[in-house]
Formats: sequence, C-alpha cells, structure tokens
Amino acid sequence: MRELQDRFDTRRLADRLDEKLGRTAFTDEDRAFIESRAMFFLATADASGRPDCSYKGGLPGFVRVTGASELSFPSYDGNGMFRSLGNVLANPSVGLLFLDFEQPRRLRVNGKAAIVENQSEFEGAQLVVRVTAEAIFPNCPRYLHRLQLVETSVYAPRPQVQPPEPAWKRHFKEFLPRS
Repeated sequence: MRELQDRFDTRRLADRLDEKLGRTAFTDEDRAFIESRAMFFLATADASGRPDCSYKGGLPGFVRVTGASELSFPSYDGNGMFRSLGNVLANPSVGLLFLDFEQPRRLRVNGKAAIVENQSEFEGAQLVVRVTAEAIFPNCPRYLHRLQLVETSVYAPRPQVQPPEPAWKRHFKEFLPRS
C-alpha cells in the first residue's frame, strides 16, 4: 500500500483520509447504514493466507451493531462447505464491505471475527459471527453502479415462515445432513 502511495504521490492524501474518516467505533450513522443493508461481502483468508470472498444476505437488520466496536451477523444454512467460517476458525482477520447501490454509498469494516454457538438471537441461524472492528471507514462510492433491489430472497429467514428448499439440494439428497 505504502509503496504504491509513494509511487503515485498519494501518501499524504491517504494519511489525511484515514485521519479524518477512519475510526474503530461505530457512529450512529454507521449503525443505521449497516442495519439497513440486506447484504454485504465478507473477505476471509485461510491459515496460509489464501483469500476467499463471499456474499452474505438476509433481510435488512440481519447484521446488527452490538457494541461500540462490535457487530454480529447470522450464518444461515448454505451449501455446507463453510468456506468463510472455516477460514475464520484458522484466521480471524476479516473484511466486510457494505454497499448501497440505490444511493451510492460504501462502508468498510476490517477486524477480528469469532464464531458463537448461541444462534437464538437470529431467526434461522446455524451460528453467529461476532466481529470486533479494528478499522471502520467509508469508501468513495464513485464507481458504484446504480442498482435497485427488486425483491428480497424467499430463502432469507424470517419469523414464522419456513423457506422453500433450494432446487440444487434435490440433486444432492443423499449427501445432505441427516438431522
């Protein structure tokens, strides 16, 4: 990062942006933004540093700011690979990117994640992930394409609604968990 900042003479700008915009505690505006999102991207890396990025989605409010520098989100039933959470077990460093495509806005949260077994605080969760933020900062939304949410996923857990079985699972019946 510093090598490229020096090469393109942006170190002073980067330092000033970090000084003015970077933080380790969530603001009220950060909380409102995060809790209004129906999705985010989660970056993880395994013990050898090999990266992985995944989409995490749910109904708005499925990610909650639970402390001054902490947020929590559920891990819902997926394809059973546990790529992201497996990486968290080996390397707790994570990056989260929250986006608003309708009114272009981005917020990055980098920190350390831990997996919590108590999933009762989130409808439909298998596990809960808690992230202690080490760096929170808005990102320039200049290149975000304007998109609009058409509808939320029918698979997103919601109170008193049993989501349909995903079509792909029908092809793997003999491999699905027995429980």
